[in-house]
Amino acid sequence: MLPINKIMRKFFTCALMVIFAGTAVKAQTSQPIWWYGVSGAANFNFYTGTTQQLNSSLIVPTAFHKGNGVAPYGSILLEYRPGPTWGGMLNVGYDGLGAKYDGVIAPCDCPATLKTNLAYVSIEPSLRLGFKPSGLYFFAGPSLAINVSKTFMYTQLKQPNTNGDLSSVNSTIFSGQVGAGFDIPLSAANSVSKVSLSPFVSYHPYFGQDPRSIESLSVSTVRVGIALKFGKGHRAPVAEKPVATIPVADVTFTVRGPINAPVTHQVSETLPILNAIFFDDGSTQIPGRYVLLTKEQATGFKEDQLQNAQAATVSVRSAGQLNVYHNVLNILGDRMRANPGATITLEGSSASGPQDAKAFAESIKQYLVTVFGIDGVRITTRGSFRAHPSSEQPGGTKELALLRAEDRRVDIETASPELLSEIGGGMIRPVQITTIQADPLDNDVVFKVDSAKQLVKSWSLDVTDANGAVQHFGPFTSDEQGVPGAAILGNSPGGDYKIVMLAEMNNGATVKKESTVHLAPQAPVVTKGSRYSIVFDFDKATSIAEYDKFLTTVVSPLIVDGATVTIHGHTDIIGGVEYNQKLSDDRAQQTQKIIQRAIANSGRDNVKFETAGFGEDPAHSPFENNLPEERFYNRTVIIDIVPIK
Repeated sequence: MLPINKIMRKFFTCALMVIFAGTAVKAQTSQPIWWYGVSGAANFNFYTGTTQQLNSSLIVPTAFHKGNGVAPYGSILLEYRPGPTWGGMLNVGYDGLGAKYDGVIAPCDCPATLKTNLAYVSIEPSLRLGFKPSGLYFFAGPSLAINVSKTFMYTQLKQPNTNGDLSSVNSTIFSGQVGAGFDIPLSAANSVSKVSLSPFVSYHPYFGQDPRSIESLSVSTVRVGIALKFGKGHRAPVAEKPVATIPVADVTFTVRGPINAPVTHQVSETLPILNAIFFDDGSTQIPGRYVLLTKEQATGFKEDQLQNAQAATVSVRSAGQLNVYHNVLNILGDRMRANPGATITLEGSSASGPQDAKAFAESIKQYLVTVFGIDGVRITTRGSFRAHPSSEQPGGTKELALLRAEDRRVDIETASPELLSEIGGGMIRPVQITTIQADPLDNDVVFKVDSAKQLVKSWSLDVTDANGAVQHFGPFTSDEQGVPGAAILGNSPGGDYKIVMLAEMNNGATVKKESTVHLAPQAPVVTKGSRYSIVFDFDKATSIAEYDKFLTTVVSPLIVDGATVTIHGHTDIIGGVEYNQKLSDDRAQQTQKIIQRAIANSGRDNVKFETAGFGEDPAHSPFENNLPEERFYNRTVIIDIVPIK
């Protein structure tokens, strides 16, 4: 067994490693000089020495020598920080030094135990040493403790237990302490009112800590806890943003007219089917938005009925695709009916608990058994608190209502190949449908301002026709912006349009650029092609290995020389706009790289890519964001393959 002092050194070292793991914080307001707060901790107490005379009426037959225990500590605190380095601290609190001693054997061959409940009110002033800009700090100082409890409990086999007060307990003890902590800001960097959470560890050595005036008992303590601190700072002068080093002359403005306006695509779409059914809060019944058939209707249901062409809309997809998904239970029932050997597991999840979650799964099982006649032994149901994967991430604090609605669901799991997609990953086999779609990118006039995100605060457009009528668009902040050609044309027969771009630069300057574009109404162009989709997990951009295989072996061979591949990345509305824009860009670019690599390996190079990320932009979003399934489908990359454009 390791000596007590070595144990304490190891424990103290590990605690310091945890504290050092924090990160530096940069403030936008001045830090408070005075901090107030509370702390709570656990005292790990280690006793050495000898005690045998517990009080004047009880001298135990066998002396106790070593003991240890965990006791509570709580304090109110005050900190003085006149600068980032030196300061002072004061803690006044309840200090528990209770312990249980190693058992001994009395002369009667009787096991005996001793437990003490020593407790003090401690006053601990300390010198504080901080390290800018990190939240790490060290402290050291004296400790004065005033005794408030000295009870003990002594047990010995074959005689009654004895409870009482230790005698000769020093009313005060004077010692020292040394420790370290880390301030973790909880308030915004630009907030005047400051709040920080501070884990800390301290060591209180044995010298001076002799609780009794008799015998040789002494205690050493390692304290591990956390403090909550409050303070009020002042607004710091806002530093001017550095002016971008790229010359203003490098900002270029270009205009691209519509490719064809309007273009209509007749698409053979491979639509992924989400293997999840989402439940409404407070109900274990299948929501009414899912298409539920009677037993008679199910007899005649075939998956092929869902493959009819869907109506065109101005967005990338239509409500028809959502209708296909809302038939997921009927698709599943039809496939299980056609494949008697296939089995599934319904994994429910609910924050209300496994019982509620399993009730979700049982509702679906009952539907498949009653309506489609599936043998119940082929369907296993389970319930758990948390979905896998879960939309709600540990530590998340924003948009929790939307995230929790996504985790209130039943996931369909299966190992039966008849039900699985060829891309793997446990996904259900997709549905083939015919879709009629309009491509808004082809209909747009596309304006580009190079380096806008780095140099430009905002930019706007004035579009003037031959008669002098002016239309204003903007302001914009992205490098590229599309405006529908039809919105500019209106009822006009067309002609040349003068384009003036006005940009307000980050350095305060104004830049004006001019260009022209010719617009004219055009007869509709109909193209035929194929569409594939990738649906990503929440907040993920990297394509999983199964998607690599799918894009390489299924999608890429369909791309012929001369084809155009349009790749659109999208996100849901959860998270910041700029973050979602980057996430959709990453998704689209990752997909293009995989397809390009596969095409190059096959010896083809005459393929054009049109790749763009639209973030959460509602003008291009595949679906609304009101329902969990809509948000799932919006976390997507859509791949359109047009053989000749």
